[in-house]
Amino acid sequence: MLSKISFTVVFVFFISFKLFSQNADQALITFEDESISMQDFIKVYQKNNSGEMIQKSTVDEYLDLYINFKLKVKEAVDAGYDTSESFITELDGYRKQLAQPYLSADGLIEELKKEAYARLEEEVRASHILISSRETDSPEDTLKAYQKALEVKKKLKKGEDFERLALLYSDDPSVTKNKGDLGYFSAFYMVYPFETAAYETKVGEISEITKTRFGYHILKVTDRRPNSGELTVEHILISSDPEISKIDDPEAKINEIYSKLEEGESFELLAKQFSDDTRTASNGGLLPVFGVGKMIKEFEVAAFALEKDGDYTKPVKTDYGYHIIKRIKKDEIGTYEEIEAVLDDKVAKDSRSNLTQSAVLQKIKNQYGFEEFPKALEEYYAVMDSSYFAGAWNVERAKKLNKTIFKIGELEVNQKEFTAYLDETQKGSRPISMSALINGRYKKFKEKKLLDYKNHKLEEEYPEFKALMQEYHDGILLFNLTNDVIWTKAVKDTTGIEAFYESNKENYKWGERIDATLYSVKDESIAEQVKSMIKNGASEDSIVEVVNRPSQLNVKYDSNKFEKGKNNIIDQVSWKKGISKDIDENGRIAFVHVKEVLKPTYKTLDDSRGIITSDYQSFLEKEWIKQLKQKYPYEVNTSVLEKVKQELE
Repeated sequence: MLSKISFTVVFVFFISFKLFSQNADQALITFEDESISMQDFIKVYQKNNSGEMIQKSTVDEYLDLYINFKLKVKEAVDAGYDTSESFITELDGYRKQLAQPYLSADGLIEELKKEAYARLEEEVRASHILISSRETDSPEDTLKAYQKALEVKKKLKKGEDFERLALLYSDDPSVTKNKGDLGYFSAFYMVYPFETAAYETKVGEISEITKTRFGYHILKVTDRRPNSGELTVEHILISSDPEISKIDDPEAKINEIYSKLEEGESFELLAKQFSDDTRTASNGGLLPVFGVGKMIKEFEVAAFALEKDGDYTKPVKTDYGYHIIKRIKKDEIGTYEEIEAVLDDKVAKDSRSNLTQSAVLQKIKNQYGFEEFPKALEEYYAVMDSSYFAGAWNVERAKKLNKTIFKIGELEVNQKEFTAYLDETQKGSRPISMSALINGRYKKFKEKKLLDYKNHKLEEEYPEFKALMQEYHDGILLFNLTNDVIWTKAVKDTTGIEAFYESNKENYKWGERIDATLYSVKDESIAEQVKSMIKNGASEDSIVEVVNRPSQLNVKYDSNKFEKGKNNIIDQVSWKKGISKDIDENGRIAFVHVKEVLKPTYKTLDDSRGIITSDYQSFLEKEWIKQLKQKYPYEVNTSVLEKVKQELE
C-alpha cells in the first residue's frame, strides 16, 4: 500500500483551476457544478508531462486520469471527508510547512548562508560539558542548572582538568566514552548556538556558558583544520552478530579476506562474495558519500586517513563488526555558487532560521501599516499583581479594558484579546517585575498576531500558494477516501479477496521450480569435499561447520525453492535431481544440489497474497470508477478536445 505522503505527492501535481470558465465555449469538461476550461486542462497536462523522469501520457490517457481524479475528489467532499477533524489537522500541518518560505526575510537568510559557507570551509574539534536544562523545567530548576554551570566554569578558570570535570559533571550520556570530546564537526552538524560558540572560541580556550535547547554548555576548542571534504568509499563488513555472519570468529574471517586483498584479489569481488552488509555487497561494497561527523568514529578516522584513491585499510573494528575500507574518491567542498541551493535548504531547516523572525515582523509592519497605543498597555499595570505568578490572577480585574491596543492593516486588536492571552499563559510564570512581565507577554502576543495576520493573507496575495494548498487539499482527501474504499477494504475483505482469487486462479500459477541448495565454494578440492558430504547425507549446516574450520571463506550456501529467471546460477544448471556441473562464479565455484523438481501448480492465496491483494485493489477501483461516473455525470466537449490535441501533440 502506498504511504499517505507518497500518495499525496503522486496527486499533488493537480493544480488548482477556476470553478467556472469565463468562456463557456472553451469548457473542455462540464460537471453539474463546475467546468474545466481548455486553458486550465492544458496547464495541468503540461505541468505533469514535462521533465525527463516523467512517463509521458497522451492527451486521451491523461484526460481519463484527470476525470477519475475529479470524480473521487467530488465523492470525498460529498461524503464530508473535508470536515473531519483529522483532515483539518493534517491540512493545517502541511499549510504551516508551505507557509514558511513566505514568512522569511531574504536579506538575513543570505547573510546566514554566507556565514554557514565560511564555517563549512573549516572543521572545529571541541569538547563540551553539558548541564542539562529543558525549556519545560521550573524556574528553580533552570536557575539551579545555570548555577551548576557557573561552578564548573569557575573550576575551569582555576585550571582544573577539562576531561576530569566532564566526567564529574556532564549530563551528556556519551561522556563516559569520549570524556566530552565530540571530535571534528562543521556547520549544520550541531545546533546553531553550540556551533556559533565553537567557531567563536579560539583553539585552547574555554567558551562562555552557552544555552541550547538541551541545557547549558561549556566548550573547549582543541583544534581547527580545513574542511576534509567528502569521501566515496567501498567497504567489506563481517558482522560481529553471529545471527548475521553465521560464524563464531568474525575477526578470523576478515583477516582472511585482508590476506586475499594483499595477494591481489579484487576488493569489489570479495565484497560481493563475503560482505555482510547486504545493502552494498552487490555493488562491491559502495557506500553513499559522507563527510566528517556522519559515520561512527572508528570508521570515519580510518576512512579519512587513506591518502589516495584505491588505498584500503587494515581491518577496522566498530560496534557493527570488522570492516575493510577502500577509498574510491575524495571531493573537496564546492564554491558558494555550486552549493548555494544546498545552503538554502539547510538554513531553512536549521534553528538559525529563527533569527529571521524579527526581520519578518518589521517587514509585515512596513507592508500593511502598523500603529500601537502604549497607554492601552500601561492600563494593565493597575490590574495585574503577583498572584499571576501563582496562576491565580483573576481575569475579571481586567474586564473593563476594551480599547484598541494596536492596529495592523485593517485589523484592530483590542485589550480583551490581550487579556485572554494573559489568562492562557499565566500558568508556570517566573517571578519577575510586573512591568517586565507585561511587556514580555505583550511582545509575544504582538508577534503572534502579526504573523497570524500575514499568514491569513497568503492565499489572497500569492496565487501559487493558493494553488499549492488546493493540491494538498485534494491529495489528502483522495488518499483518505481511497484508503477507506479500496486499500483497507481489500486487506480486510477476506471473503471478497478469496472470491476474486478463485475467479482469477489461472493468473496465479507457479512455473516449474526446484527445491535445491546452491553452494559457493573456494576451489575444486573444496567442491569435491562438499559433494562427497552431500552424497553421504550431511546437512547444509554440518557441511559448513566442517568445511569452514580451516577457513571461513571455504563454503557458503542458499537453500530455497527456486524459479526460472530468479537466479543466474540456477538458470545455468540442468533441472534434474542430483548434483549439477560446476559453474564459475566470480572466481569461485558454484554448483547446485537439486533435491526435487516441483511441477507447475497453482499458487495458494498465502503464496501470493501481496500481488493478489494489489490486483484485487485494481479491480475494486475499476468498479468504483464506474459507479462514480454514473453518480456524477459529466460531458467532454469533443471539439475543444481536438483543439487541445492540436496544441499539445
